[in-house]
Amino acid sequence: MSTSPATSSGQAPANGSEYTARHLMVLEGLEAVRKRPGMYIGSTDSRGLMHCLWEIIDNSVDEALGGYCDHIGVRLHADGSVEVGDNGRGIPVDTEPRTGLSGVEVAYTRLHAGGKFGGGSYTASGGLHGVGASVVNALAARLDLAVDRNGRTHSISFRRGAPGTFDAPGPDAAFTPRSGLRRTRNNAPDATGTRVRYWADRQIFLKDARLSLETLYARARQTAFLVPGLTIVVRDEQGLGGEGVSEETFRYDGGISEFCEYLAPDRPVCDVLRLRGQGSFKETVPVLDERGHMIPTEVQRELGVDVALRWGTGYDTTLRSFVNIIATPKGGTHVAGFERAVTRTVNEALRSHRLLRVADDDVVKDDALEGLSAVVTVRLAEPQFEGQTKEVLGTSAASRIVAQVVSRELKAFLTSSKRDAKAQARAVLEKVVAAARTRIAARQHKEAQRRKTALESSALPAKLADCRADDIDRTELFIVEGDSALGTAKVARNSEFQALLPIRGKILNVQKSSVADMLKNAECGAIIQVIGAGSGRTFDIDQARYGKVIFLADADVDGAHIRCLLLTLFQRYMRPMVEEGRVFSAVPPLHRIELVSPKKGQDKYLYTYSDNELRQTLLELERKNIRYKDSIQRYKGLGEMDADQLAETTMDPRHRTLRRINISDLEAAEQAFDLLMGSEVAPRREFISSSAATLDRSRIDV
Repeated sequence: MSTSPATSSGQAPANGSEYTARHLMVLEGLEAVRKRPGMYIGSTDSRGLMHCLWEIIDNSVDEALGGYCDHIGVRLHADGSVEVGDNGRGIPVDTEPRTGLSGVEVAYTRLHAGGKFGGGSYTASGGLHGVGASVVNALAARLDLAVDRNGRTHSISFRRGAPGTFDAPGPDAAFTPRSGLRRTRNNAPDATGTRVRYWADRQIFLKDARLSLETLYARARQTAFLVPGLTIVVRDEQGLGGEGVSEETFRYDGGISEFCEYLAPDRPVCDVLRLRGQGSFKETVPVLDERGHMIPTEVQRELGVDVALRWGTGYDTTLRSFVNIIATPKGGTHVAGFERAVTRTVNEALRSHRLLRVADDDVVKDDALEGLSAVVTVRLAEPQFEGQTKEVLGTSAASRIVAQVVSRELKAFLTSSKRDAKAQARAVLEKVVAAARTRIAARQHKEAQRRKTALESSALPAKLADCRADDIDRTELFIVEGDSALGTAKVARNSEFQALLPIRGKILNVQKSSVADMLKNAECGAIIQVIGAGSGRTFDIDQARYGKVIFLADADVDGAHIRCLLLTLFQRYMRPMVEEGRVFSAVPPLHRIELVSPKKGQDKYLYTYSDNELRQTLLELERKNIRYKDSIQRYKGLGEMDADQLAETTMDPRHRTLRRINISDLEAAEQAFDLLMGSEVAPRREFISSSAATLDRSRIDV
């Protein structure tokens, strides 16, 4: 019996799959960049090609940020190469003591080497990791570098990251490896600057990877806005714009105020506000000492905040954020601090101006930022980013400092006593309040639609006493006023085709209420649910569960009011029922007269429906010498009637009287409902005052 080695999964490896130390590969220098380029530039398509260009441009912009450069030229050569030049200090050409190489070679051949690691060369920069220039060098088939410094021009060339010399122009020329700078010519003592020209390595990048002139213009314009006084010239000799050779110059002395105006898509509600300030924080970072050791050191950092913002009449929010002129499209701590400060400060101003009542909720971030165009920039040494692409700022102190600066400066504007600023602040606050109201209304509408759908699809309410028949032509729904009348009506009805739905008191006046309020009302919701045909625009009369809907209320003023409220509900939300004549009002009697010794075939009880009818009936009985009991019963409500009396007078189709509700003139009906049931009180008061004298009081108890 023999044994064999097993892998970690418990299975014997296949022949030749042994794994020993000699299989480990150590990538040194720039080999790692060429092996895994996506780790450094994101991808090897057009986006990665543009990222290489940004790395070189940003090195020049860092010189401009330090105040050493005011001109950057970007040239897209016809042979596919790209050249970036500036008039900054120039890359150091002296020897770096630890490596014995010139500063140029160190910056372009060693990862994580540069002047941005706390050595005092830059107080704020876009480059942080010291890999930008060396990564571009590693991914270039050829890179030529010229530095004007100390009265001379120093030059060096690289092929895929290795220094040397080419015997002819272009990336395909013969190459001889060789370290060290070459002094090509003498210059004026004050002439300084750096020029980099490189050919992207097509062994690395995809064949269809191309530079985008439009994207380059946008980045150059953005940078010129962020660094006032900097001139950026972009010359296209490759014809990327489709017009042959072209050249654009970008320079904006107005800075981010001008940038904010450029970004704003709408008319202004206020002028561009400039919020500036700074703060400090302590941070522990590893710093290289003279012996090359990393020493944890607590350093004091300064963070400068510069924000330009403007509210406009539109609804979209345009927010751009930057750290040392590097765009952070996914935001970060500085954006979080800005948004939090704007929301909090606006809420405080709304409370102080009493545009929000005590019971009102605070406005939310989306309300405060609606129609806002803003550029948020911070500058600090060695910010913490997430990855080499620098899309998100992670420095935690930025949130606090930005919030403090924005709160202080924005509060000064919103509470200003100057006439123009006060009017603009008021307009901004009113816009925010309007945005909040719109949001709340939209939410309520959405909730109403959800509730409406739930009502239309859910089970019928328990208080419904339904009928057994499902023939729409026969079925009737009585909407009964009060639970007391319901008990009598249950006995009086014909349960085969008559259904009962009790309501408590007076339902909501829907003429002066929103859809959401109507659907929240339990009685209105129950009526819509029981009828089962929906409401409003979605009402489908073919889905109605009953052929007739009958209002059964007391014959008094309150009963008349309830009928008016029910009719308002049907007219506004279930109008097809009214238009087709399927809505009725029952007519219960007001009085009962009991005859003494009625003749054969004569009813023992007579019912009257108004005081006038009662008087006429009594006169008629006296004229005919028909005796009746003096104790004439007056019904105060349906609950006082016996079941047989209610059936005989009001519910039995053979004897009852119904009043059909119809709409002969829709426009006049709408006007009548608006007048009598709407929210405008003054026209209703005038109508009542002017019509009081012509009122037939006998019709009140109908």
